[in-house]
Amino acid sequence: MTIRARCRPILAVLVIALLTTGCASTVQPFETEPARPGTPSDARDELERLPPPKDQIVAAVYRFRDQTGQYKAKEAGSTFSTAVTQGATSVLISSLKESNWFVPIERKGLSNLLNERDIIRSIRAQHGNSNQSLPPLLYAGVMLEGGIVGYDTNVITAGGGLRLFGIGGSGEFREDRVTIYLRAVSTKTGRVLASVNTTKTVVSQKLDGGAFRYVDTDALLETEAGFSYNEPTLVAVREAIDTATRALVVEGTQTGAWSFADPQQGASAVDDYRQEVARAERRDAFNRLLQNDNREGLGIEVAAGGMQYQGDYRGPQTEPSGSLALRYTLSPHWTVGVEGSLGRVSAEDVFRRGTLGTEARASYYFTPRASISPFLRVAAGAQLQYPYSYEPGDTFFPTAGASAGLEYMATPRLGISTAVDARFSFRDDFDGASVGRFTDSIWRLDVGVSYYLPL
Repeated sequence: MTIRARCRPILAVLVIALLTTGCASTVQPFETEPARPGTPSDARDELERLPPPKDQIVAAVYRFRDQTGQYKAKEAGSTFSTAVTQGATSVLISSLKESNWFVPIERKGLSNLLNERDIIRSIRAQHGNSNQSLPPLLYAGVMLEGGIVGYDTNVITAGGGLRLFGIGGSGEFREDRVTIYLRAVSTKTGRVLASVNTTKTVVSQKLDGGAFRYVDTDALLETEAGFSYNEPTLVAVREAIDTATRALVVEGTQTGAWSFADPQQGASAVDDYRQEVARAERRDAFNRLLQNDNREGLGIEVAAGGMQYQGDYRGPQTEPSGSLALRYTLSPHWTVGVEGSLGRVSAEDVFRRGTLGTEARASYYFTPRASISPFLRVAAGAQLQYPYSYEPGDTFFPTAGASAGLEYMATPRLGISTAVDARFSFRDDFDGASVGRFTDSIWRLDVGVSYYLPL
């Protein structure tokens, strides 16, 4: 085989990688982009669609700052760059103005503003216009406080890759999270009129591929390509602030701090916001959907799968099996119940027997309120072989074991699960032979459907 023929599959991989990288960005190497208006956040449209207020609110923002003290993460060494923007005050003022609910007034640069007004008065006095006074500054009825209170790195990380004969690729995923709090305070009484908080994820992804192999005894090919996507932190902060501003408007209408010009339009906006809050309350810190009433009552499970015995004979066969189980929920994490099973065990042409099993079992669910939960199960019972010999000592085998699996709750009452079961006999003659020091065992792979009846 020539070098050219050997390089063909590798060159194909390289071309695909380069095309993938080219699709990731329209900017060619060594070129720059012109400046353009800033990209609005995904939450800006919802903010601008708020129904108009009965009266606009004059609001002051003195400082909306980073309160996390978080520095930017780095794989090696240290950095003094902050993880989030230090200009969140400017972002909040822009969000307030574009909501059309607030009239933001300058307070962060108040000293500069007062200096300019003094300069105006001085110049007017020098030119004999001292009788022309400046209009008074607006005063705020509401003061907005809060800040960026959290930046959590590596909340979720994942990765994977495959390499065969020196050719392969890999991918990595990381999710950070920024959290802000925003509150409106009455300048007359100091009472907190409304307080909200929002959270936004910051996603980073990386894909790469390459090849490293000898294409001939003295020819080595090495190539790699890839791209990464890092969501800008400023965009995430801007979206969180826009969402918080919208939430603050709606919450303020509920406390009577301000009101909509059209109550009917306002009621629709409030309903939409309440639905978003209800959905958010059903998710945990890892954005998993929570179902607080999962597995309540008495559960009935029907399962089917394959069974295989491990014992003293070689060549065990995989045979069909089925089971029917009842379980009762003791707590969100724990269920107890009983199971009856029917199956068959065999080993090539040596033996083939049917089995009837019954057992008591207890299950522990690691994330009971999530839609998908891993579980562990312990069980103890007995296996009865047939055709029967009418001698209990020959057909009755006490067993115990454990299971591991996953259950997906399509609804709080309907679950679909898959599990690997291992059951060990207390006797070593389950297959009619007693050889070695290990007892016989039965292994099963099941897929089941459960339905929980309320009690």
